[in-house]
Amino acid sequence: MEEDDALARKAQADMVIDRTAQHLRLLLEEAARALRPFPPFPGAFFTNAVEVNLEGIARPDIGCIVVAEDGRLYELEMKIDFGEEFGDVVDPVQARDETLKKLDDLHPRDEVVLAYNALTQLTALLIERAQEPRARGGAAPD
Repeated sequence: MEEDDALARKAQADMVIDRTAQHLRLLLEEAARALRPFPPFPGAFFTNAVEVNLEGIARPDIGCIVVAEDGRLYELEMKIDFGEEFGDVVDPVQARDETLKKLDDLHPRDEVVLAYNALTQLTALLIERAQEPRARGGAAPD
């Protein structure tokens, strides 16, 4: 009976984490919509995204995680190739490859941490943007 109770508690905990991840996903999408126009990713030519703080995540298999304009989490891969694949192109824009890889395989526990970190960062950007007119001496937008 104790084993059944332990498994039931674990199943409930898994459901709570999964529901929390789903709810945070929705909040993150709302925050991303509110932040438009979305800021360009530093050093990127084609990508508008905000890098997500990885604090609380101990996964060496993931690289640069960003939240994009759609409010979803991605791994950003940036490459520059001046070689054969681009026909010895010397234009840095043409040689640039920026790819947003969907993070479909995240465990809900990791998604909760990343989505919370991303939501916190987007919230700070939204507050900063709302305060900009006041800093310039203008009225805050409604």
